[in-house]
Amino acid sequence: MAKKGKGPMSAPGGRDANKFRRPKNTKATLLRVFSYMNEYRARMFLVVLGIVLSAGSNVFGTYMLKPVMNTLKEMVDLAAADASYTPHIENIVGYLVIMGLGYLVGVFGQYMYSRIMIDVSTGTLYKLRVDAFKCMQRLPIKYFDTHSNGEIMSRYTNDIDSMRELISQGIPQLINSTIRLTSIFVMMIIISPLLTLLTLVMLGIMLGVVKLLTSKSRLFFRRRQQALGAVNGYIEEMVEGQKVVKIFCHEDAVKGDFDELNEDVRKASLAANTWAIVMMPIMGNLSHLHYAATGVVGSILAINAIGNMDIGSLTTFLQYTRNFSMPITQLSQQFNSAMSALAGAERVFELMDGEPEPDEGDVTLVDVVWNEDGSLKESESRTGIWAWKVPTQDGFELVKVRGDVRLEHVTFGYEEEKTVLHDISLYAKPGQKIAFVGSTGAGKTTITNLLNRFYDIQSGEITFDGISIKRIKKADLRRSLSMVLQDTHLFTGTVMENIRYGKLDATDEEVIAAAKLANAHYFITHLPQGYNTILPADGANLSQGQRQLIAIARAAVADPPILILDEATSSIDTRTELHIERGMDSLMQGRTVFVIAHRLSTVRNSNAIMVLEHGRIIERGDHDELIRQQGKYYQLYMGIFELS
Repeated sequence: MAKKGKGPMSAPGGRDANKFRRPKNTKATLLRVFSYMNEYRARMFLVVLGIVLSAGSNVFGTYMLKPVMNTLKEMVDLAAADASYTPHIENIVGYLVIMGLGYLVGVFGQYMYSRIMIDVSTGTLYKLRVDAFKCMQRLPIKYFDTHSNGEIMSRYTNDIDSMRELISQGIPQLINSTIRLTSIFVMMIIISPLLTLLTLVMLGIMLGVVKLLTSKSRLFFRRRQQALGAVNGYIEEMVEGQKVVKIFCHEDAVKGDFDELNEDVRKASLAANTWAIVMMPIMGNLSHLHYAATGVVGSILAINAIGNMDIGSLTTFLQYTRNFSMPITQLSQQFNSAMSALAGAERVFELMDGEPEPDEGDVTLVDVVWNEDGSLKESESRTGIWAWKVPTQDGFELVKVRGDVRLEHVTFGYEEEKTVLHDISLYAKPGQKIAFVGSTGAGKTTITNLLNRFYDIQSGEITFDGISIKRIKKADLRRSLSMVLQDTHLFTGTVMENIRYGKLDATDEEVIAAAKLANAHYFITHLPQGYNTILPADGANLSQGQRQLIAIARAAVADPPILILDEATSSIDTRTELHIERGMDSLMQGRTVFVIAHRLSTVRNSNAIMVLEHGRIIERGDHDELIRQQGKYYQLYMGIFELS
């Protein structure tokens, strides 16, 4: 279903998808697409050469009609004047052979540029996908909290696919039509400036029509892309939440919502395609009108021998007239596809231009060894001993990672006008186990999000081993932590690969040891292929408890100095939980551990328990102290109140 605090219809691209604006800067978007083709400049030269050959052969072949028609007319006139005259067909055949050779060169040119553009388009889209995915990795968690998965996926599928047609067909067609128009226009001026003036008048009318229609179609193609993104997002949410849908018998309601979104797609597609297809008949009829007018005027000029107009020139000019209209019609059609592609390209670039996660830190996490004098020395190999490498004026200082975590007067809200945590102060000494207890929305998970710097605090300070976490590079900060979330996520791959995700260079022996520590080894060995069993997306062939056991093993193999357990045993039965706790005691030995739990039995042995309510710590102490106080924790533990 939808993300917490946000219904499917409030996601970007929901029911109001049609209210988006036109592309902000079509020219800039097109230039940015071209920038991805820079490395293909040599090939693009060959593409242009092939297009010149193709377009040039067409213009040349048409021009050859003039000597053919004039020679044919001359032969007819001679035959009419002299009954004994024998026509010399070889003269016409010679012209036709030259014409055929010209068209053959054009066929070769067209094949050449079409084949090269396949490589250019696939390579360009490959680079675009790589860059988009790379940029997505730099986006903050906030971006994914405010954009549905389906909408993001739509940019990699629908939007990028629409660009494929632009690059492979639209751009070559644009170049081809431009060259053909220019060449034909020059030849038309040479043959008859007067008829060319008539062509310019009709051209002005056609361009006005194209401008009007494309301005309309551009808006609706943009709306269509947005509506498609909304539908994809909704489908993705419903696929993930099918169990919830069926549990609450919301099939009809879900179908109703989908029908509304699908109707938005239908309306946007209908409007976009209506403006697209109306272009063809309008432009076609204008070209027919142009052809007829040129024929009438040209015939008058030829009959009266005005402007050196003859039958061959008129025939050639009429063919140029038809050829002149064709590129304009093709360009008008390409404009529709181009608008769809540019609307998609803009959405992809919006993803790529998303504000990256800021990282002003200069402190890094390094492996170290102890010198004989008790000092630390940086090591290039993994030693299991970590230190913070803190830059100083004289170089750097190595501060051993101990797991001393402190929050001092921390105030935070996901939105500025809504504060979630109010003046929170707490500390965790190295090796301590700190538990957070409280109702849903009290701010427990928010604290762990801040420790990972998924979000930055508005005021106060958080330190690790005396170092402000704002000074620590985010990647290094997160390497020092390991989290087990309530909502586990497993990747498509083997069980071994999913556990090794916590430490990519872990050996098989280390993975198995971590699984044993998490009490997952037994059930894994009873899977069809054991550790080599393939898990589908999110481990659908495992129970929720088994997925959490693998997630715990993943955290164990990372061997971090700080461990965060966010309802890590919520989906595990009590008996299994006891086994896990015994293994977790070994894992937590010497580490700083933060535990979030509704099941209070899991926090009894914590060094300190923080009871949160409405973003404030209302009680703190160990289990015995809080029981003696007989406050909120006592009431929760005794079952007088229940967590919700």
